[in-house]
Amino acid sequence: MTQEFLTQTSWLVPFYGLVGAVLSLPWATGVIRRTGPRPAAYFNLLMTVLACVHGWFILGSALSQPPQELVIHWLQVADLDLSLALKISPISAGAMEVVTSLSLLAQLYSLGYMEKDWALARFFALMGFFEGAMSGIVISNSLFLTYALLEMLTLSTYLIVGFWYAQPLVVTAARDAFLTKRVGDVLLLMAVVALATMAGSLNFPDLYRWAETANLSATTATLLGLGLIAGPLGKCAQFPLHLWLDEAMEGPNPASLLRNSLVVSCGAYVLIQLVPVLSLSPVGLSTLIVIGTVTAIGESFVAIAQIDMKRSLSHTTSAWLGLVFIAIGVQRPDVAAALLVAHAVAKALLFMSIGSVILTTSNQNLTELGGLWSRMPATTSAFVVGAAGLIGLLPLGGYWALSKGINSLWSDHLWLVVIFLVVNGVTAFGLTRVFRLIFLGSPQPKTRRAPEVTWPMALPMVILTVVTLIMPLLLQQLCLLPPSKYEYLIQPTQLLLAASSLVGCILGSIVYLPRTWSRSVLTPLKFVQDLLAYDFYMDRLYRLTIVFVVDLSSKITVWIDRYIVDGLVNLVGLATVFGGQSLKYNTSGKTQFYALTILLGVSLMALLMIWPLSQWSLSQWSLEQWSLISGH
Repeated sequence: MTQEFLTQTSWLVPFYGLVGAVLSLPWATGVIRRTGPRPAAYFNLLMTVLACVHGWFILGSALSQPPQELVIHWLQVADLDLSLALKISPISAGAMEVVTSLSLLAQLYSLGYMEKDWALARFFALMGFFEGAMSGIVISNSLFLTYALLEMLTLSTYLIVGFWYAQPLVVTAARDAFLTKRVGDVLLLMAVVALATMAGSLNFPDLYRWAETANLSATTATLLGLGLIAGPLGKCAQFPLHLWLDEAMEGPNPASLLRNSLVVSCGAYVLIQLVPVLSLSPVGLSTLIVIGTVTAIGESFVAIAQIDMKRSLSHTTSAWLGLVFIAIGVQRPDVAAALLVAHAVAKALLFMSIGSVILTTSNQNLTELGGLWSRMPATTSAFVVGAAGLIGLLPLGGYWALSKGINSLWSDHLWLVVIFLVVNGVTAFGLTRVFRLIFLGSPQPKTRRAPEVTWPMALPMVILTVVTLIMPLLLQQLCLLPPSKYEYLIQPTQLLLAASSLVGCILGSIVYLPRTWSRSVLTPLKFVQDLLAYDFYMDRLYRLTIVFVVDLSSKITVWIDRYIVDGLVNLVGLATVFGGQSLKYNTSGKTQFYALTILLGVSLMALLMIWPLSQWSLSQWSLEQWSLISGH
């Protein structure tokens, strides 16, 4: 009875965050000023605690029973049945608990980070909106509901990236993030409409049954697969729609925390649910592998050339999600899910650590920091554990997730194993480099008096540090690792994973890192530095190609609208005004003149109607005469 009650009320969990956002509106809009904005933060914290506790009971129930489905009929008219389907399983309930737990820690962290911000209430309202959309996506069992929630996620990303809207760079970042995601969303909408037409339903179980017997042409299957990939492609910041995540680091750090850990994971989670449908399109699966490979290799190298700490970590996010795309492309959703969970927790901890550094030093430039390990011990420990939990270092979660991926690829896709090892090694190198520049070395002018953060920020870091350390047990509870996970230790492939991690850490420890970060005088090395620092000049390439074409076509359209369309309309208006002004002088008041005018007008209209018919008859007569002459 209790299990059935928890299943029937699972739809409430996403609404807790939305209710918190609504309760914050009086403070966010300035209706209530006397109390300050903190009550809005407390309301959101309370709603997130309720969501977390409710989700914990749902997860406990889901672990002891088979997957349950809850269908809420939203609109039933004639043959139309729009239903909202939810699925409660160990994976979905566990993912929902990850979302609510990380949201709770991020909101508690925000109390300290955003303490003096005048728009604290608006920020917490947006965080609640964020949480509600993500919680709904992970338990959704309908592509229709998932698409609607992805649109909510796009809107909330735009609003929270543009939180400090008085800054020009923030406005540009919010606009680019929104428009980039819209490109993928429009293509995904086309695929959703086509899929609804072909399958007759958008609920995932119905789509799976349809995919088993579907007989699509190669072109249709390819277009459908590419359309379904396009939406998550933008959400996960994958090539070529990856530039927005780097720019989105202009927003507040707590929002960047959720964006790099959970928001990008939601897009990949949708792809995991669509694996049976994507299997209809071999081209689509190959595209996933190619995109994941290009993004993983490219972004991991770009990350090591950044001097902004947030941007460096954001590029590693795109690289890690590239590995997830590879796992989905080879139809291993279990590997993709394990990589997502391990990455989400570790990356959230890393962003909490660097956020503490940003708050205490008012700086995020790596070349101006150093010597913080003795002044900020909790922050230093959080960064070390987060970095170790992300890469393949035994015995943390990143190691087990990567081990599972390498084992699944070893026999059939050996070259993809090389990709995993290279990305892991380069990521280890980049994180070690960031750690050295921030925490090691001699104190710099901006770090000599940096204190440790207050408890609202330190407590979430400590909790997440413990969670990162026990991540292998959590992966096992979520059925993402086998019960005897230690069997991975005896396989020789894992030696390569451990070796790549150690080589990356060692190289990151011994490579020379000048604080001035001067460009090399050697042209080849300077070219490589600039190429990586500017993300292979992708933004300039887009400006010279896509942006140029769109700008040129818009100018042509404006010219046509202004001088041709508007010109014709203005010409008609001018003729009407001229005709009216001319006819007013013919108002004599004589009936005979009016009758003559009507007669002439009707005669002219009749002549205009008869003239084309007479011409057509004449042409027909000419053809008949010609045929007679030709016959003789």
